[in-house]
Amino acid sequence: MATPGEKLAASLKELKKLQQNENVVAIKSSEINRTHRERLTKNGFLKEVSKGWYIFTNPSDKPGESTSWYTSYWNFCSRYLADKYSGNYCVSAEQSLLLHVGKTTIPQQLITKSPKGPNKVIPLLYETVLLELKGKLPPEENLEIKNNIRVYNLESSLINIQPVMFKTNPNDVRAALLMIKDSSQILGPLLDGGHTRPAGRIAGAFRNMGKDKIADEIISTMRAVEHDVREVDPFEEQLKLNLSTLMQSPHVNRIKLKWEEYKKVVVKHFPDGPDQPIDVIDYLNSVDEIYKTDAYHSLSIERYKVSEELIDLVSSGAWNVLENDDHKELESAMAAKGYFDASREVKSSIETILNGTNSGQVVDKDHSTWYQKLFSPSVAAGLCKPSDLAGYRNRPIFISNSRHVPMSKEAVRDAMPALFELLINENHPGTRVVLGHFFFVFIHPYSDGNGRMARFLMNTMLASGNYPWTVIPVERRKDYMTALEEASVNDNIEPFTIFISELVKSSLKGEPEAKLIESKNN
Repeated sequence: MATPGEKLAASLKELKKLQQNENVVAIKSSEINRTHRERLTKNGFLKEVSKGWYIFTNPSDKPGESTSWYTSYWNFCSRYLADKYSGNYCVSAEQSLLLHVGKTTIPQQLITKSPKGPNKVIPLLYETVLLELKGKLPPEENLEIKNNIRVYNLESSLINIQPVMFKTNPNDVRAALLMIKDSSQILGPLLDGGHTRPAGRIAGAFRNMGKDKIADEIISTMRAVEHDVREVDPFEEQLKLNLSTLMQSPHVNRIKLKWEEYKKVVVKHFPDGPDQPIDVIDYLNSVDEIYKTDAYHSLSIERYKVSEELIDLVSSGAWNVLENDDHKELESAMAAKGYFDASREVKSSIETILNGTNSGQVVDKDHSTWYQKLFSPSVAAGLCKPSDLAGYRNRPIFISNSRHVPMSKEAVRDAMPALFELLINENHPGTRVVLGHFFFVFIHPYSDGNGRMARFLMNTMLASGNYPWTVIPVERRKDYMTALEEASVNDNIEPFTIFISELVKSSLKGEPEAKLIESKNN
């Protein structure tokens, strides 16, 4: 008689057969027999999403761990909808537009339409749902595939979105409009469908953005075939950003548009800096003094178990990954050594900034060195491949328990130069601090270390405004992550701005919150 282990092994063999196709993350109950399915579910290798549908999961996931679901979401929906409707469906125009501009945030409600739709809400995992509506689909030429999902094409998305989206998602809509190269691209579907009201909104939107030529051509052409078009501006505010700074990439444009919008919030909340100039030597000494506190909290935020003794060992130079087998076995030690080496490079960058060099230019030039120092010990210990130090990531990445899905590897290479351009040209130090940190983690350019790198960037920007080095306490990790999630998923930068601003205010008073918490704990 087979042992429980042998039975599970047999079930895992069946699971492996299904996993051989890398694109399959969702399976139907009919694809694996009931005994194997129930055994794999009980042992955490499968999780039911909806009746008769499962995803592969990691048995080591803690209760409530949502990462497996969020990483599977789009592929699951793709396979589920393709199977249920034989491909005869599409998602809403609003969701289509968001996918066109690269916003792959996991929606709480995905609206789909099909002639066979049941007009029902289908509950999925972690409070996400499918709203499956019954309705006629647009002509096939107005549809395409994005994220493995059938969507309205760009032009049809702009024509069919609800007018309220110009107010609720202005930056996303503007990024989509900037993908329209000339009026002929949008006029064809407007004319063929006789879309007079959408034509008036789209013309008004282009005029709001300073694209008068396209607006005029839309209005005159529609009227030439006797369509009564009345131009209206669907946005609440005029676009003030110079269009010459924008590019064809929707990822770059979304960041630049959001930067202008978010800056108003940062300026409102961020504290004024010191009145008198600082002494460079004194400032650099203060960076050394706070190093232990900073290393402990920054590494602990990333769930490394770092003791004060380990930090002292690394700081003194007594730690050597290649000669000490005990340390070599400790992933936390690799992280601590890398953090120490990177911190020395960050200090050097700060010195350059304090001596008058533009902070954005310094970080643009130096951040790759920070990253190399951060992970060189792990490469030396064999925990990472040497190619991991090559630069920006070359694969998709997901953030634990976050609905925010970072942009594609191709988009990263457009977005990072744009971020540094914004930092170089930004005059307000608080904006460089808050938005530099936020957009770095929003882009997530590296496979690992993005949080530590963002906090290094934040502190170099603080130095550029003569603000003291500021530590984000591990005890406030939940507040920190929640604020980042709110900004990334709901485009609300205010909680993150207030969070960082309060910490900086404490540092200005000489009472860094991390030290206060540490002293209370001791």
